[in-house]
Amino acid sequence: MSLLCLDAGNTRLKWGLRTPDAWLAQGVLAHDAIASLSAQLPALPARILACNVAGAAVAAHIEALAATLAVPLDWFRSSSAAAGVTNGYTTPTQLGADRWAALIGARHHHSGPALVVMAGTATTIDVLSAEGQFRGGLILPGLDLMHTVLARNTAGLPEANGHFTLLPTNTDDAIVSGALQATLGAIERMACHSASADFCVVLSGGAADALAPHLSLPVHRVAHLVLEGLAASSVW
Repeated sequence: MSLLCLDAGNTRLKWGLRTPDAWLAQGVLAHDAIASLSAQLPALPARILACNVAGAAVAAHIEALAATLAVPLDWFRSSSAAAGVTNGYTTPTQLGADRWAALIGARHHHSGPALVVMAGTATTIDVLSAEGQFRGGLILPGLDLMHTVLARNTAGLPEANGHFTLLPTNTDDAIVSGALQATLGAIERMACHSASADFCVVLSGGAADALAPHLSLPVHRVAHLVLEGLAASSVW
């Protein structure tokens, strides 16, 4: 039996074909290339479990894929508890499904307290206790989005193509370094809620490579954390 896990984020679709024991394959596609996934799968899944935060058009692409494969499709949604994680949101069902899956994936990889950081189009920074309680978290613009917003909404700032430096002496470096420092600062401030010997930052997402070298905290990298959470939440 295999499960096709789909993570439709704001920018791309991440997919993974999973058995109870291991991933058979993983990959990334543009939203408009979802139909091509059927030809890339090494085996036909028994069902699909999908997490979608990209809107109705992407959901329709995923439904068409399920119809092409002729397999059942289940939509992953936030709940009050799942797979050893308790949802502390004021209204649990209003937590983004991708954040909920990432929290479950983080718990699957690390049994102690953690700060779950998803660094993509947006950056989310969520506190997970040693007992598996999601205590709350932040949503920030992602690094690229910070650069883009500055360029679009100011008259004199460019679409930055700079490098990180502690004391920037040109505009491109100042923008890139400012966005990175703002995100690093938010992560390190939120880590104050999780002080413990076995604490770590569980880090995933397209901007993880930019953040990881500059964090002064223990870091555990996971390539596709939402996919891990989908697989961990499934009943095989």
